[in-house]
Amino acid sequence: MSAPTVVPLIAGEPVHSPAPGAEWWRHAVIYQVYPRSFADGNGDGVGDLPGVTRRLDHLKQLGVDAVWLSPFYRSPQKDAGYDVSDYRDVDPLFGTLEDFDEMLAGAHQRGMRVIVDVVPNHTSDQHVWFQEALAAAPGTPERERYMFRDGRGLAGDEAPNNWQSIFGGPAWTRLAPGEDDGPLGPQWYLHLFDSSQPDLNWENPEVRTEFEDVLRFWLDKGVDGFRIDVAHGMIKAPGLPDWAGKVAMVEGTDPGAPEDGATGAGNNGPMFDQDGVHDIYRAWHQLLAGYDGDRCLVAEAWVEPLSRLANYVRADEMQQAFNFAFLTTPWNAPALRTTVNVSLAAMDEVGAPSTWVLSNHDVVRHASRLGLSAEASAGPLNGIAAHDPQPDEELGLRRARAASLLMLGLPGSAYLYQGEELGLPDHTALPSEVRQDPAFFRTEGAEAGRDGCRVPLPWSADDAGFGFGPTAATWLPQPASYARYAADQQYGVPGSTFEMYRAALEVRHAHELGQGRLAWVEAYADSTDVLAFQVNDVVVVANLGESPVALPAEAEVLVASGPLGSGDGSGVADDGVTLPLDTTVWLRAL
Repeated sequence: MSAPTVVPLIAGEPVHSPAPGAEWWRHAVIYQVYPRSFADGNGDGVGDLPGVTRRLDHLKQLGVDAVWLSPFYRSPQKDAGYDVSDYRDVDPLFGTLEDFDEMLAGAHQRGMRVIVDVVPNHTSDQHVWFQEALAAAPGTPERERYMFRDGRGLAGDEAPNNWQSIFGGPAWTRLAPGEDDGPLGPQWYLHLFDSSQPDLNWENPEVRTEFEDVLRFWLDKGVDGFRIDVAHGMIKAPGLPDWAGKVAMVEGTDPGAPEDGATGAGNNGPMFDQDGVHDIYRAWHQLLAGYDGDRCLVAEAWVEPLSRLANYVRADEMQQAFNFAFLTTPWNAPALRTTVNVSLAAMDEVGAPSTWVLSNHDVVRHASRLGLSAEASAGPLNGIAAHDPQPDEELGLRRARAASLLMLGLPGSAYLYQGEELGLPDHTALPSEVRQDPAFFRTEGAEAGRDGCRVPLPWSADDAGFGFGPTAATWLPQPASYARYAADQQYGVPGSTFEMYRAALEVRHAHELGQGRLAWVEAYADSTDVLAFQVNDVVVVANLGESPVALPAEAEVLVASGPLGSGDGSGVADDGVTLPLDTTVWLRAL
């Protein structure tokens, strides 16, 4: 068998140059903490804010710029805290406001900024507003804070429209009969998610004023920004028309790589991406502008095509929007090249950074997702059950490391989901009796739900609960395989996933890749197997094909996602060095 041909790694004309501006969020690497699964400080089996504070040095050692915390507010926890009953307090499950202040101060002392979640599309049904609405009559100010409607049919016993919940089942629930019912009987309320999460009426000025006050509360405490949950859902189409489509949390991928970069990741329908949402974010932009420190807003908007997503990050709206098209693009060189090109072009049009992400608390971790067959990965991506096709764990980890190194080489901002720096896969064999995701119950088990990507982290291989807390308790069971992924098994270990991430972030900062210009390597510009681009003085080469790729003998390897053909993937490459399949390498540009 002949040796592969060495191809010159010469970049063409840049396809992206960074927009002017020195704001930190334009190039930051931000780490998502899912509090209940990060670290447990009191031994009850649920992660909490003291646990986060205790593990801040892990994040400092990793080298991230900021931390984003999923909800820790008061909540009945019907949807893991995304059903908020009090937006200005910490749920006792996670600690106290004083614990939050201590965590925030600890992060800032270590040079890391803090972003917190805001859930504005809906509240908990235990929120004081909704309890007041239940006690009020139709048409009252209390009811007008939410999406209450009379039913259809002569007796009002048919739902106001045919919308379905993202968690399965109807998106409407009818109230129990009461003395103040209207002429058609009890009203119905809208909930795009669980019935315990009634949608707010964002056409009501009182709702807008309330959330502006909530933002000020946390800004006054010193937070550096907000991630906006369901940012594309607060305004619904006038008249709430029927819709024949299906609303899903995360659709499968489209391997065809259409020119607009769409992968099936968008939520469609009259309940999403209405133009009126942008008025909300213009007002919020002005609110944040009154504070120092370049505070930011981050949109969780499952919107396609990418030109529509760019509307959320225009100069007078939010600062970032998650690039879910990138997350859902299959492990395919032409498809990824298209997504990167379209993403950069769309964001450049409005002067915003592209915000790359591969995993979060709502989707199968990419270490498992990339280990699935093409057929299995084309289905829903929010959970894997024991009876589903199982991922190849070794293949998934190898591809996940390569994908992460590819992502971290791209200009813009990047998000890491807790545990991905350890290479964690999903727990794909959780028994039904321990599952807690409402999607599992509302679909009667047809959807596995998102619990598999939310399993508590392993910190130490030999401790009970893998060191998650001071006791063996964990709110979801950890698989035995997590022992080999534990953080203490990776610190300082050459070739470990943690050390790969740490080295990549160190190089990314040193070479200012987040602020860089991107140009594709000409020789691979149309390759079906290889992605190769240059950002500043670093060349990123990813081999997604089935044959090794030869590297120039004089190339200096900065970071590699796995061993190169000649050895350990470090130092100056010798003659005959090759890049194996499913491997990414960063080289110093010649």
